[in-house]
Amino acid sequence: MKFCVPRLRIDLHLHTNYSLDARTTLEEAIRYAKKSQLDGIAITDHDTVEGARRIAKEHDFLVIPGIEVSSQHGHILGLNITEPIPPKLGVTETAERIQLLGGLAVMAHPAVLDKGLGTKIDASSHIEAIEVINASGIPFYLSIYFSRRLAVRLRLPQTAGSDSHYPREIGSAYTLVDADLNRDDV
Repeated sequence: MKFCVPRLRIDLHLHTNYSLDARTTLEEAIRYAKKSQLDGIAITDHDTVEGARRIAKEHDFLVIPGIEVSSQHGHILGLNITEPIPPKLGVTETAERIQLLGGLAVMAHPAVLDKGLGTKIDASSHIEAIEVINASGIPFYLSIYFSRRLAVRLRLPQTAGSDSHYPREIGSAYTLVDADLNRDDV
């Protein structure tokens, strides 16, 4: 007998007003995610887990706590963590700290012109996935092309996220995940 695991739509990269450059409240994040027919979101505020910690405990909607760490050479998402990671560390040290906390280290927007990290990593960097589609990435199609090429070269899974800083952007990109609707399985 085969069991069918649901395919979930999860925005794995969004910001709330706990990031200095974002306007979305925690309540708006949930409301707009539901409006976009998402099954879950990851709160990945810049260099803080405060909003993610708070909201993950308060809602019945799937919220993956996380952080977007400003490493020395670009941004790294730490998914499923509730402890902060200091900014300005090297790529490998940032990824290792995320993993020590039980999280997943995802390179954020590696091919975006102003914040890309793609040329700074290799297989020894401890990065576990590459964000291939970032709805805020400019130039959009070129960033997808180079990010996907990097993920294939490193043989890493590919993710997508809106990188939203405003409520209406939530769900503009998301990752399809074959998993049950709980944080650990996702």
